[in-house]
Amino acid sequence: MPNTELKAEALELFNAKEYEKALELYKYIAAQGDLTSLATIGYLYHNGFGVEQNYATAIEYYQKASDAGEHSSSYNLGMLYLRGLGVEKNSVKAHEYYLKAAVKNMPQAQFDVALMFENGEGCTQNHSEAAFWYEEAAKRGNAEAFNNLGVLFKEGMGVEQSDKKAYILFKQSAMKNSPEGQFNLGAMYDQGLGCEESQEKALEWCRKASFQGHQKAKDIMHRMQQDGQIVF
Repeated sequence: MPNTELKAEALELFNAKEYEKALELYKYIAAQGDLTSLATIGYLYHNGFGVEQNYATAIEYYQKASDAGEHSSSYNLGMLYLRGLGVEKNSVKAHEYYLKAAVKNMPQAQFDVALMFENGEGCTQNHSEAAFWYEEAAKRGNAEAFNNLGVLFKEGMGVEQSDKKAYILFKQSAMKNSPEGQFNLGAMYDQGLGCEESQEKALEWCRKASFQGHQKAKDIMHRMQQDGQIVF
């Protein structure tokens, strides 16, 4: 196994943005079979840090690491395939790579694979699969996953419809500072869905979403100001 001191030194160089030196060291460590170093080299080429940006070279390194089970490389390959960077755009492959990272418990991959299942992008649309992966991402703290799972419960898509569960999930998302979660929680209070109706709380959460740039929330707050219903 590679020397842990060398890995610490490489990370220090990386964090200090001395990318050229970091790359040299990561290449040395990767040659000893270290998968995270392989993934980091891919990342440096992907972003053009310390080297000329080269998606094709990034993909080579990501592919080697991904084939050996390194999950962040699988995720990054998915992203490149989804956007058509360095490869022909292929949402089916993107979905496959995201799923590969999702099963390794990477929250962002779990969220993105859920989104693809929900929209039928690169796969057959499947709301229950979407709900499963949103829940996995939510368990690991992804704020948007709480919100999107809440939407599925509110609409009864892929899960049994439940305003109460939707309310709980929107609240968790809102508490984690998601503007979408805050707006949806405000709407639940406004209509008394899954909770006791409260115009005061509806306004409070709508205001929070508005401050974070949520367009619908901003429009509502602006309209209420115009009507003289509130003073910001």
